[in-house]
Amino acid sequence: QIKGKRAVVVGRSNIVGMPAAMLLNKRDATVTLCHSRTDNIEEAVRQADIVIAAAGQPELIKGDWLKPGAALIDVGTNPVEDASKKSGFRLVGDCDYVECVKVAGAITPVPGGVGPMTIAMLLRNTVDVGGRFITGELKRGCMDGGAGGAGRSDVAAKLPGGPWALVFGALATGMVLTKLGNMLRGSRK
Repeated sequence: QIKGKRAVVVGRSNIVGMPAAMLLNKRDATVTLCHSRTDNIEEAVRQADIVIAAAGQPELIKGDWLKPGAALIDVGTNPVEDASKKSGFRLVGDCDYVECVKVAGAITPVPGGVGPMTIAMLLRNTVDVGGRFITGELKRGCMDGGAGGAGRSDVAAKLPGGPWALVFGALATGMVLTKLGNMLRGSRK
């Protein structure tokens, strides 16, 4: 249940942060949008029932920032030096997992949390679009102003990265909210 919950999105990107905040708002959460330069960010996070971490800063969010039982979706994937690894680095999220897992009611790990969900949703959307194209429901060129033309909006055309930025932003946001729904229904990971 997202309705009525306090949600904090840490990160204001057009790909994850802003769309996630808008979709949480649409589902009647009370949303606070923060970023790496927000003053007293830990206080905002401490009040949240739902935290989406997408700031792009390794282990920014600490365990003592979290409200006990909060749902935490860590979208960040950051390399940090680790001499014990053959590659010389390891991947961490925007949350300090070791600390946060002790406090959160549900948390996504990094790696292995949001990433596989992104791939699954990309494949699902690819199959859906392919099926729509085969049945004739979707016309060739609809995303690039070609002969189909339907589906392209002036707003999408003006986005940095063109209309595909909108497609990938929606994909990432849908993936995050699907993961959140699964977490809130009781699945730990």
